[in-house]
Amino acid sequence: MNSSEHAALTAAVRAGREEKIDWRFRSIAPALAGLTLDEAAARRANLFGDGFFGPFVVLDAAALEHNLATMAAWCAGHGIALAPHGKTTMAPELFARQLEHGAWGVTAANAGHLRVYRAFGVSRILLANQLVDPAGLRWLAGELAADPAFEFVCWVDSVRGVELMTEALAGSARPVDVLVELGGAGGRTGVRDPETALAVAEAVAKSPALRLRGTGGYEGALSHDTDDAALTKISSYVDTLRDSAIAFADHGLLTEGQVYVTAGGSAYFDRVAQELAKPWPDDMDVLPILRSGAYLTHDDGFYREISPLGVHPRLTGVEPFHAALHAWAQVTSKPTPELALLTAGKRDLPYDEGMPEPQLLRKNGVNAELTGHAVTKLNDQHAFLALPAGSPVEVGDWVRLGLSHPCTTFDKWPLLPVVDTDGETVVDFVRTWF
Repeated sequence: MNSSEHAALTAAVRAGREEKIDWRFRSIAPALAGLTLDEAAARRANLFGDGFFGPFVVLDAAALEHNLATMAAWCAGHGIALAPHGKTTMAPELFARQLEHGAWGVTAANAGHLRVYRAFGVSRILLANQLVDPAGLRWLAGELAADPAFEFVCWVDSVRGVELMTEALAGSARPVDVLVELGGAGGRTGVRDPETALAVAEAVAKSPALRLRGTGGYEGALSHDTDDAALTKISSYVDTLRDSAIAFADHGLLTEGQVYVTAGGSAYFDRVAQELAKPWPDDMDVLPILRSGAYLTHDDGFYREISPLGVHPRLTGVEPFHAALHAWAQVTSKPTPELALLTAGKRDLPYDEGMPEPQLLRKNGVNAELTGHAVTKLNDQHAFLALPAGSPVEVGDWVRLGLSHPCTTFDKWPLLPVVDTDGETVVDFVRTWF
């Protein structure tokens, strides 16, 4: 992103900061109502002393900065571009920070994401899906025609998809760049064999509305493990992206210019980079692109266990990511000595990749480590907290929870406070757009 494009995104984000806090943001202290986000941040309100309504989910400012800088430095050091998946946060303010730290672009998952990204001036977007919706394609064609600086690329994974895109884009002023998606055995979307991949590439080459730029895919659908067999499977899959891109070049199917080859969630980006950074044929100018998104906040569950910069790091010489996303909920009931109920549930917290993790107990304004406790179940608005013998937890106390899977956390909170190193002074706010 050049300076003028970055300025456009920054200006759109700054304009959004003029939004005023009101009842729509259910956890934010009523005393901040009527203030803009910047005005509210300047108050440096305290989560517990200034009237915030529990439960609330907060971002840790220092952890965010650490993760941004760590991933940026690692990618730069390995010659890998980063197009972080924006669907993790749907927060243009965080997109801007990722781009300021050197991200090549931002990844989207559907046409609705594209519309949000473009509203905030994102100028380079990678859509990690096949887009066959005629309405979405017509809108995309208009965006490309209106803004020569707008760069876009998406998947194709079938001849039928190529036909539908070509039909919807008939008469477009600019062709749409595409990558053939490879799914791998047991994968999600994407072609399953080299012969089909070549047939799709040939169909793209014949389309007047599309240009073939390379290959893409998602290795995270193939495994949730980190043993040698799983990592070997990931490496083998990424090799198919390389092999197909080279085969397309050998058949003269690629558009002239830089070739894009992309994979990489936040679980196996080390293996993806290892394979994509291998030498390419001399006549191919290849840009390897990672699409990791969850690295930004990391977590206290799934990614903590599986990330190459998690609690079991596969990368040496790099400080692991820090969890930047936590929830606070109050103890509302203690019906038995073995059970307490917290004021947070499925409507507030993620649960698809593991239950929230009790970490701190706040009693009478003092935080203490909380061990031996576990959230065993979530209802819509309650968390069931199992108490060991002698538990100090009482009604009215607060519990900080570590969260697993940021992608199903951000969508529940349209406005998240960002806290200082003390964990309770609010220094900023992040707006999400789901």
